[in-house]
Amino acid sequence: MTTQLLIRKTHRYLGVFIGIQLLAWTISGLYFSWNNIDNVHGDHMRKSPHFLDAKIEVVSPSQAIKQLEASIKLDSIHSIHLINITNKPVYQIAYFSGHAGGGAHPHAHYALADATTGQMRKPLTKEEAILVATDNVVSGAIVSDVKLLERTDRHDEFLERPLPAYAITFNNPDCTVYISTELGTFQTIRHNQWRVFDFLYTFHTMDYQGIDNFNNWFLKIFSALGIITVLSGFTLFYVSSRTIRKITQ
Repeated sequence: MTTQLLIRKTHRYLGVFIGIQLLAWTISGLYFSWNNIDNVHGDHMRKSPHFLDAKIEVVSPSQAIKQLEASIKLDSIHSIHLINITNKPVYQIAYFSGHAGGGAHPHAHYALADATTGQMRKPLTKEEAILVATDNVVSGAIVSDVKLLERTDRHDEFLERPLPAYAITFNNPDCTVYISTELGTFQTIRHNQWRVFDFLYTFHTMDYQGIDNFNNWFLKIFSALGIITVLSGFTLFYVSSRTIRKITQ
C-alpha cells in the first residue's frame, strides 16, 4: 500500500467515524449562535422584580438570629438577606450548623424569619410558592400543574439547585418556574427553547452524565481525532497535488 493510499484511507475512515459528532457540534453551534441567550434563559417570560417600599419598618436581624438560636445550634452565619415574599419583608438567613472542625466546604442551611417581628416562619407553602411564581411570570400565565421536588437525578432540569422546591408549570406562556421552599425565592425558569438548548449542549460537550464537564474523555478523544482528520486532509492534499509535486521536483 502506497503512502498516498494509506493517508487517503485514514482520512476517509476517520471522517466517517467522527462525522456524526462533527455534525452535532456544527448544528449545536449554529443553534447557540442564532438564539438570543436572554430568551433561552426565559427573561422574556418574566416580570420586572417587585421591590419592598423604602418606608418599610423591620426589626434588627439580631432578633431573628436569637429566635433561630433558640431552636438550632448555630456555628456561624453565612449571610442575611431582606427579601420580598408576597409583598411582605422576610429575612432569609443562611447559616452553618454542626460542622465545627469539618471540611473546607460546609453545607449552608437556610431559615426564614418575619422581618417585622423577628419571629421564625415555616418554609413556603404550596399556595405561597404559587404566588411567588405568579409574581415572576408575565401577566396572563395560568397555572396548570404543581409538583414538590425533594430530589433530582443527574438529567433533571433543576439539577444542583436548592431542594425542596416547587415546580410550577404555566400555560401562556408554556414554562415551568422553580421556587425554593427554604430560600423562599424564585430560582429559575425552564421552557422548550431552553430544553432544546440543553439537549444540544449535551452533544456539544459530549458529557452525557453531568452535561457541563469539558474534561471528559469522549470530548478529548474526539477532539484529537478531529485534529488528526484535518491534518490527514492537509497531508493528502500535499502528497496528491500536482502543483506541489512540480515545485518540489
